[in-house]
Amino acid sequence: MNPPSSNRAPEFTPEAGYVTGARRDQQSVTRDWQPLQPLIAGVAVKEVCNVAKNNGLLTEIWRQDWELDSASLGQVFQNLLEGLAVTSWHVHQFTTDRIFINQGLMKLVLFDGRRGSATYGLINEFRIGLVRPALVVVPPGVWHLVQNLNATPSMLLNLVDRAYDYEHPDHWRLPADTAEIPYRVSPPPGALPTSSAQV
Repeated sequence: MNPPSSNRAPEFTPEAGYVTGARRDQQSVTRDWQPLQPLIAGVAVKEVCNVAKNNGLLTEIWRQDWELDSASLGQVFQNLLEGLAVTSWHVHQFTTDRIFINQGLMKLVLFDGRRGSATYGLINEFRIGLVRPALVVVPPGVWHLVQNLNATPSMLLNLVDRAYDYEHPDHWRLPADTAEIPYRVSPPPGALPTSSAQV
């Protein structure tokens, strides 16, 4: 029997504790901790680092020279989600979202519902927040929902390219548990009912 390679774990045998039906976890990140998921067409992600200061943290949220998209900046708003809350699925026809979790930890889920897209039907999941800050650009036509993973309130910023139109909102919604999108939200125990919060 050859000794195990330094790059591979030894074979997991029944004698070593293997239980029938158990499955090995799939790789989810690279060695430099980058997620291993193909991105939906038009989605961009910019991970940033917190800068430790003498009195706290400084975190860049958006810079034009990141060149993540070519859209303008029309409005910035903040949204607070109560502990364990989940938004509805929502999509925009014209508006580009730029979502940044500025307090807490949230899961942002995207679904490409654009029938002509090269990534039609693809799901993206991002767990982002204060511990791992990132700006996620969500183009028009991509459905998205947000789940607060904390039992306490979390907040996000949205830096949209078009200001909210009060008379004609560019928002279409489906419930979080809709059968129209092939994704099931698994709220932690004690989660609040689905919210219609705007994101």
